[in-house]
Parts: sequence; C-alpha cells; structure tokens
Amino acid sequence: MQHEKFGEKDFQTIIGNLLRYGVWISLSVAFIGGIVYLLGHSNDIENYSVFKENDRNIFEVIAAIYNGAIQGNGESLIFVGIILLFLTPVLRVLLSLFSFLLEKDYLYVVITLIVIVIILISVSFGFSH
Repeated sequence: MQHEKFGEKDFQTIIGNLLRYGVWISLSVAFIGGIVYLLGHSNDIENYSVFKENDRNIFEVIAAIYNGAIQGNGESLIFVGIILLFLTPVLRVLLSLFSFLLEKDYLYVVITLIVIVIILISVSFGFSH
C-alpha cells in the first residue's frame, strides 16, 4: 500500500474549501446577526443629524464585540461576520505560506511573509490615531 505525500493539490483543495466555507460561514453569521438586530430594533428611528464618534482602541472594540456576541447582540453578531469575512483571505495567505515552506519555494515564502507584514501593519495603523 503506497502513501501519497501531502502535496500542492491537497493544499489547493484545503485553501479552496477555506475560502468557500469561510465566506458562507461569515455571511451566515452576519445574516443571523441582522435578523436578531431587526427583531429587537425594527421600530427604531435613527437620528443621522448627530454624529457620535467612537474613538476606542482595537482591544476595546474586540472585547465589546466578543461580549456582545456572547450575549446575542445582533450588532455584535454582524461585526463577528465581518471579522470572519476579513480573516478568510488572511488565513488563505497563512496556508499559502505553509504550502510554500513544504514545497521549499523560498522566493514565494519571502513574498508571502512580506504580504503578512503588510497586513499586520495596515491593521495596526488602521486603529491608531
């Protein structure tokens, strides 16, 4: 009985499934959050003439979203869906990094690491003022 090596085709299948299911899961969570939000706030009237600035750091935002999602807050569930949608391609980049490491394709390892650094910098500076 021969065992096949874990190869590029296997990684492509995993990455394809990650993208496919990641999008579906994130859309489902956001959709459920939207339904929960509308059930509780369907008669609310928003006053758009007043702008409320919400200047918090990323750790406060993540903690608030996490606590709200645990409590079943619809707005927080929508944010969780958006975060999952954002993380889907990031995880794809990380899986690509492991794929390139296994293939010993070091040029693409370096390029992928540069992409990861760019993502980290953009997320870091996106929440700093």
